[in-house]
Amino acid sequence: MKMNYYLFLCFLMSCNSALVAQNKDTWTAFFSNDSIHIGYKDSRGIVQIEPKFMGYSSAHKFDNIIAVSEETDEGWKSYYLTKEGKEVGLGQLHIYDNGADCESEGFIRFRDPKTDKAGMFNSKGDIVIPAIYNDLTRVRNGMVVALRGAEKKYWDEGSHAGCNHFSWSGGEEVLLDTLNNVLVENFAYDKAINFYSLEKSSKPSSNSTRKEFVGTAGLIYSFMDFETEFRQWLTDDLLVNLTKEKLVQASYHTLTWESATGWSTTIKEQFIKDNFAILKRGLLEIAQPNCDYFISQDGLNPFMFEGVEFDTYFNNCRESKDWQYPTMTIVISHQSKKSFTQNHFEFLRTDAGYRLICVTIRNEKVKG
Repeated sequence: MKMNYYLFLCFLMSCNSALVAQNKDTWTAFFSNDSIHIGYKDSRGIVQIEPKFMGYSSAHKFDNIIAVSEETDEGWKSYYLTKEGKEVGLGQLHIYDNGADCESEGFIRFRDPKTDKAGMFNSKGDIVIPAIYNDLTRVRNGMVVALRGAEKKYWDEGSHAGCNHFSWSGGEEVLLDTLNNVLVENFAYDKAINFYSLEKSSKPSSNSTRKEFVGTAGLIYSFMDFETEFRQWLTDDLLVNLTKEKLVQASYHTLTWESATGWSTTIKEQFIKDNFAILKRGLLEIAQPNCDYFISQDGLNPFMFEGVEFDTYFNNCRESKDWQYPTMTIVISHQSKKSFTQNHFEFLRTDAGYRLICVTIRNEKVKG
């Protein structure tokens, strides 16, 4: 009897370990033979979900929870699905611009169709933020910006049935944690804020480049913004005594550039060696007082930068994680009586710092 109990216990432990390992494994989407229905395979290539999803099923990868839709005998069924097979949020997908929400840090947004208010599920499908807000951002470093008391304004009044092109008017933004605790009242949301630069203190910071907010518990929450961070790095580091070696160090290992015949990608060392004089001259232009330029913040282009090496910079729906890894592009304009051209130097924010990843030079001929 003791031996049987021991074997049964070992069996339970083995099953539990297999379940934990399976839940940590990232599943990958694949199409059925009809190229329409989507299913999911684990890292070993074993089918975990047969192809049956369509429509709003846009997750390329499945970590914890995804938005799915499928056609049943009763009609279309849209919901959130957890790794354990739990279905939640039936008919409550958070949709914007005809796309469903994607998991962020183990959380996903939903929208109550009766109240048109947004809330959030955790990775197990439990409601952690109730649907009481006009809208929510995705989770960023364990924080969420929520909008309340606002009014929805459609961009094309009179034809908004089924349309998700709108903006919000008025209301108040607050900073929450993922348990719906208000961290900061009157939190003015700014796309440029780097939520991963958070510092909490009982005293104001002496660093004037940080944006500060007084929290509900008396703590001061401060953040850097991406453009300030980027400009400081440019002027205090990259452009000081710019050399070929320094530019190579500050570049992604491959560089994408626009030529007369279209876009090309090449190893950074060779491209910088062949075009360093042009690149240096172009970058140092911004230090001139009469230079006509601006800096644009965006995200990495998923259609240009494909492959496993770029996975870090996209979420599971292949959307750019511009709230963590933005691109900062220097756009320099040149205008004469005969022509108007713009040069672009696009830098990607990586865990190792900003890296030049894409170049467009239109006022000089580059080699490649």
